[in-house]
Amino acid sequence: MNLPAARALPDGMALHLGSNDRPALVVFGALRWNFDWQRPQQLLTRIAKHYRVFYVEEPRTTHQDPWLEATEAAPGVQVLVAHTRCDAPGFHDEQLPVMERLLVKFLRERGVAEPLAWLDTAAALPLAEALQPRALVVDCHEDLAGGCDAGVPRGRAERLLRRADVVLAGGPSLHEALRHRHANVHCIANGVAAEHFAPPAPTDPSIAAVSARAIHAAIPNPRLGWCGVIDERLDLTLLARVADLRPDWQFLLAGPLRGVAHEALPRRGNLLWLGPQTYAIQPHLQAHWDLCLLPLKADVCARHAAPIEALAYLAGQKSVVGTPVHDVVALHGHVVRIADGPEAFVEACRAALCERGPRRRQRGVDALIAAHSASWDRAAERVRLLLAEFAHEPAGDAAELAPALLAATARQGLQRGAACGA
Repeated sequence: MNLPAARALPDGMALHLGSNDRPALVVFGALRWNFDWQRPQQLLTRIAKHYRVFYVEEPRTTHQDPWLEATEAAPGVQVLVAHTRCDAPGFHDEQLPVMERLLVKFLRERGVAEPLAWLDTAAALPLAEALQPRALVVDCHEDLAGGCDAGVPRGRAERLLRRADVVLAGGPSLHEALRHRHANVHCIANGVAAEHFAPPAPTDPSIAAVSARAIHAAIPNPRLGWCGVIDERLDLTLLARVADLRPDWQFLLAGPLRGVAHEALPRRGNLLWLGPQTYAIQPHLQAHWDLCLLPLKADVCARHAAPIEALAYLAGQKSVVGTPVHDVVALHGHVVRIADGPEAFVEACRAALCERGPRRRQRGVDALIAAHSASWDRAAERVRLLLAEFAHEPAGDAAELAPALLAATARQGLQRGAACGA
């Protein structure tokens, strides 16, 4: 889940990364770039082939004079972090004047004027407006009225939607919640890099493979696993009860904590918390599991994008058991077993572990079809075409071709679009 180490840029040096005639895309991210390798990173690293991407993180506190740190996080992507004397958390209004001054100066020195702005948090809206963007894109992978935006000034989420030229919804539930609040909402559900999560060779000599084998060496089967951010979506009560019902099963949970205190994690002899893991090791962890889990709170998940973990499991050709989360049922209900309540969840897991023969093979085929039809490449291309169509780009091939290509992309994604309520 962690990214390769970023490289610091020399002070005052402009990073060209190909061509400065590409339009600039300034992104205001609710999470730090290196926190996890998920939707923002997947989309933006692909869009960076066509844009100069500046990813603006929340500020950090310094006792020195305020300054702006720039690092190269990926080809075409610079991460910008303001260091200020203010202790207010996140994109707090007290941080914004200093951040604005630093950011405007940085962009001016690099010849960036009227960039395209991209936000996934309403808290940063005043910063985006200060840049006088030619268009504003909102990527909604959490409910703007909650999650990362809890505590922002009242009414700012609605103002963000009024200002937005295009809104991207990260799944069917968010699309349904937003489509009556904005005239230009598009469902861009989470995708997967299917080739990354393909089952690795048992004797893979890579460091990630060796590490995964070492982690599992003393853990007996059956092993049931979760790999993803451990946050408010995860039903810890369900997990504890299921672990109690089946003390002979081993439950492994890998991922960083977000909004969940370490002390709140249930403790059982067969509940193993593996902590944050790298993106490279994820397919190797899954390869050691007999079953993958989506033990999520259905009501909470309605405020989030479609669970990114589901497609990673399916790309790894794993059997999956989940709770009745709307987006999981809508997008993957034909291949993921759905169970409501601890006893039913245990029974669904037992059935999945025991499944053999043609049914298991067919489920594996269905899983691969689901994964390969939901690639991040396709999602990023849909986003790029939407930007060309609605973000007032300078005339060019992409802008001229956008309407026809958008129609073709829509036809390709018809099944997923229907699930999103399109």
